[in-house]
Amino acid sequence: MLGGIEAGGTKINCALGSSPDQILASKAFATTDPADTFQQVCTFFDTAQASHGRIAAIGVAAFGPVDTDPGSPSYGTVLRTPKQGWSGASWVDALRRFRCPVVVDSDVNGAALAEWQRGAGKDLRTLAYVTVGTGIGAGILQNGRSLFGTGHYEMGHIYPPHDYESDPFPGRCPFHKDCLEGLASGPAIIDRWGLNLSEMPSGHAAFALQASYLAHLAATITLTHMPDRLIFGGSVMKAPGLHERLRVATRMLLAGYLSAGPATGDLADYIVPPALGDLAGITGALAMAEAHVGDAHTRRLN
Repeated sequence: MLGGIEAGGTKINCALGSSPDQILASKAFATTDPADTFQQVCTFFDTAQASHGRIAAIGVAAFGPVDTDPGSPSYGTVLRTPKQGWSGASWVDALRRFRCPVVVDSDVNGAALAEWQRGAGKDLRTLAYVTVGTGIGAGILQNGRSLFGTGHYEMGHIYPPHDYESDPFPGRCPFHKDCLEGLASGPAIIDRWGLNLSEMPSGHAAFALQASYLAHLAATITLTHMPDRLIFGGSVMKAPGLHERLRVATRMLLAGYLSAGPATGDLADYIVPPALGDLAGITGALAMAEAHVGDAHTRRLN
């Protein structure tokens, strides 16, 4: 049995399955404080394990920043985060009672893995995945492996150009104020307009502003990583027409500089929604657990 946790800033999804495609039990609940959240996660796995069998590994696709270095003594620990009360909380410690390996990566890398294996990025060499929801995050996979440096990428905190005349909103990131996440995350949209983007008419000025901010991230990822495809998911990206507006805004920023490769033309096959939809995150978490079990089996055979 494989355990999977998609840990978002607003909601936690838990699942138990015999494979990422065969979910036998699942539960979703609100992300509250760490103690309450960890208790609900452990209660779910206790019940699911009793019904379906012992868990071989648990994959955690976690909101961040989170320590994703397996060699680090703080592996699986949430670092300094805008999510109040979560700095220092450890997924590895919380799940230690299950006496199985716990694999931790960022939530976007987990979703990217699922899309690379089973969705819109299937078998592509370099895949980028962006989620736009409670926060904004981006992950890059190369041949199915997530890229990172001293930690996982934090591209949601780049600074896009901010014209205070057209957008006087100061930003809401507690660390950077008007970084991308501070200007274009779901909570920033609600703070600015009082509504979710999906609740606004398609001609509302919010759509053009949102597309403009996200296009700076799309262009940055394109020019620094040259992915084969760029997937934009998350609750904000469900707003009708936003992907189309994002493609237009990104084309304007790229300004015809790229004359070959997938990031040319109308970008219709380059900037796309996730094929797995809302299942990308939890499928990726289960795939992380499955990969660990597979690697351990290979080591034993060798």
